[in-house]
Amino acid sequence: MGAQADSQGGLIDQLESALGNKDLARRAEVLRRVTDLFVLRSGSFSDDQIALFDVVMGKLVDNIESAARAQFGSRIAKLPDAPRGVVRLLAFDHAIEVAGPLLTHSERLDVDTLVDTAKTMSQDHLLAISTRKVLVEAVTDVLVERGNNAVVSSTAHNAGAKFSEFGVSTLVRKACDDGDLALCVWSRPDIPRQNLVKLFVDASEAVKNQLVEADPRRAELIKSMVAQATDDIQTKARAGSNDFSVASNEVRELNAAGKLNEPQLLAFADEGNFDLVVASLALMCDLPVGVVERALVQNQTEQIVVLARALDISWATTMKLLLMHAGVNGSSRQQLDVTFANFYRLQPATARTALKFYRMREKAVRPTQ
Repeated sequence: MGAQADSQGGLIDQLESALGNKDLARRAEVLRRVTDLFVLRSGSFSDDQIALFDVVMGKLVDNIESAARAQFGSRIAKLPDAPRGVVRLLAFDHAIEVAGPLLTHSERLDVDTLVDTAKTMSQDHLLAISTRKVLVEAVTDVLVERGNNAVVSSTAHNAGAKFSEFGVSTLVRKACDDGDLALCVWSRPDIPRQNLVKLFVDASEAVKNQLVEADPRRAELIKSMVAQATDDIQTKARAGSNDFSVASNEVRELNAAGKLNEPQLLAFADEGNFDLVVASLALMCDLPVGVVERALVQNQTEQIVVLARALDISWATTMKLLLMHAGVNGSSRQQLDVTFANFYRLQPATARTALKFYRMREKAVRPTQ
């Protein structure tokens, strides 16, 4: 007991001497001894005692070398009762080797401090924060908005991170052209379905392909999500289009008069009237407009051939439809040579069976439509 008292008495003498001394090495050595004492008895101090250590450590850490501050910070980073003031001071240190361990591990940093740090410090500081065991929405909002690719990816990969609606939408927006981030967002169980749908609708083709290749078992689910979301977007676009409304009315009137047939479809294709062709094919095939629209806009040559053969229309008319499709997608006319052989290989009866399947699938995916 006497030896411990002498030791502590000697430490107090050194502390008083160090606080009045400008010798940085001397201050660092005293800080190390004070830290030794705190680490040794961590968990047994009262709030008042911790507050005293906070004042002393805060004075000693000021102006000492970066290496000594880093060593000190790493020693107290995981202590559950580390003095809050000095922990916060080190968290705002511009040297990441000093701030990093605190930002990653210290439970003594409150949300406001983490938010302030994320808003004002370097990307390295943000990266350190992104690896914390738990991240609340207020913190992830800043990380995904202000962070660079590494920070956003690290935050998205953190299973302990929680995201607000703003955070999720920001993640989705940034993932559209980033395959690795998109894969991470897709794999998180806490991302709402509507946000996943938006991701796949807005993602580049390269990213979509990565997602399908990474998880083939979910490929069909992804495609159905994209199709459903695309239908919603197309429906809204058509609802605001006076041209499509006029075209749809014209086609319905032709059908009621018994005049909606191949010659009329060919005439619409010759005119290059996309809305009339789409509305006509949808009505003639008894399919949702969105399905036909996608077949023409996207790379779905095979589906166009199936629709044409199911209606038993000629190659000349089918070629016009394919050329409309090529005009949108930039496809070459060379592809028509390959499609020509497939067209005559496919029997109308087989095509009608496939068309029934299309209808059944659409009803299963969209039972209310």
